[in-house]
Amino acid sequence: MSASVTLAPLREAAARIDRQTPAHRDRAIDGLRALALLAVPTGHWLLGGFTLDSDGGLHNASPLSAFGGLAPASWVLQMLGIFFLVGGYASALSFRRRTGTTGAWLKGRIVRLGRPVLGVTAVWALAAPLLYAAGVPEASLRTGATLVVQPLWFVGVYVVVTALTPYCVRAARRLGGWAAAPLLGCVAVVDFLRYGPFADSVPSWLAVVNILPGWLFAYQLGVSWGERRIGRRGAWLLLAGGALLFAALLAVFHYPASMVGVPGAARTNSHPPSLLVLALASAQSGAAILLRDRLAKLLARPALWAPVVVINLSAMTILCWHQTAMLAAAVPGSFLGELAGLTTAPDSLGWIAARLAWMPVFAVLLVALARHTRRFEVAPREGRRASALRRTVAGLLAAGFAVFALGLA
Repeated sequence: MSASVTLAPLREAAARIDRQTPAHRDRAIDGLRALALLAVPTGHWLLGGFTLDSDGGLHNASPLSAFGGLAPASWVLQMLGIFFLVGGYASALSFRRRTGTTGAWLKGRIVRLGRPVLGVTAVWALAAPLLYAAGVPEASLRTGATLVVQPLWFVGVYVVVTALTPYCVRAARRLGGWAAAPLLGCVAVVDFLRYGPFADSVPSWLAVVNILPGWLFAYQLGVSWGERRIGRRGAWLLLAGGALLFAALLAVFHYPASMVGVPGAARTNSHPPSLLVLALASAQSGAAILLRDRLAKLLARPALWAPVVVINLSAMTILCWHQTAMLAAAVPGSFLGELAGLTTAPDSLGWIAARLAWMPVFAVLLVALARHTRRFEVAPREGRRASALRRTVAGLLAAGFAVFALGLA
């Protein structure tokens, strides 16, 4: 069978998706969102390794501990700035088009985010006891629970910044792109207090202050972009200013080079976000705005546009289940002993090569999981009483799993 015959169904599906796409759909925004989404599992799969204890239990390990030279990879894979930028842009447009109250608008967006989170945590709450009964060590289950919960912090932060959309819109209309400047200043002040000459007298909890302004920064830029208050000139300023600040923080102020946490490191840029995260988000945002038209032209091709649509329709599924896909390979693999790139310590170049070979396996497992779990992204068609009962049960299961994952039980 020729390649053209084999690929014919895929071309037909791509053409059908292209025809069904509304003319007003902003393909560049969806493309940026898809790119940021794919960076999440890619980063976690590439930079998240395991070790085995004497009982066969899995424990988290990172190749960044042994290979500091991999840190620049995190500059590319850390694309949450793009995700928040696109989120702010989309929220600004959606808020402008709303037909009901602000409360109804916000409720609809929160429900779409919350349902998949309840789904994955409830499923894990049911699966964990069964896995333990089947012989999976408790250490592996706790490691797995930690990995599943790890990316879900993003949803909580995103809900909060989404709730602030009306205020972000007002700020954007009044100050344009400069509405994000006070957020940058706030993070800079907290970083100065944490790492400057007064660091010894500053309480450790002060770092928590950076969480909201740190992630709201790119979201506010997105809202200002959606309100048409950032043009090419502002985009060049974001790109150049962010790049210069990023270089200065690394070279002069000695910020850690990795954008993600490194086990055993005294400082981290990600939890909570440091000024380096905002500098990267600024540069990424400027580049995204400048490349928007070019990206839109590329995505006018059905073959490129179709996968973007699929990824966007499965956004929360990818976010919630990609760690489970990796664990679906690692947990069975742990019973076989040390498998290169999967259950061996990530401390050699051979591990990196082997992990790259495992990543297509993780991707296939994620696709298989998505076929059954994407239903959590779609509103169920059932009676109000049944829906309320399902949410209550899922909420209780999710709470129990959270207690286990956080080490409280």
